[in-house]
Amino acid sequence: MGLIVTLVVGGIIGWLASIVMKTNAQMGLIANVAVGIIGSWLGGTIASTLGLAVVGSLGSFIASLVGAIVLIWLLRALGLFKG
Repeated sequence: MGLIVTLVVGGIIGWLASIVMKTNAQMGLIANVAVGIIGSWLGGTIASTLGLAVVGSLGSFIASLVGAIVLIWLLRALGLFKG
């Protein structure tokens, strides 16, 4: 069950980040899930590096969304997404 929840939440976070970054039309389901999961890890790492405590579900969601947005920004900077 944990894997299914991870994939669904990762997909939602990736989808929301792609809407914010205006890359939604370029990203499919697999890309949204991948960006959401990797972005979640990245958001947690960024928060930890900055000394921020991620508390609760809302804090985790916000950190994950920020991480996914940063990941899309990095991918766009590398030329993998047009925006």
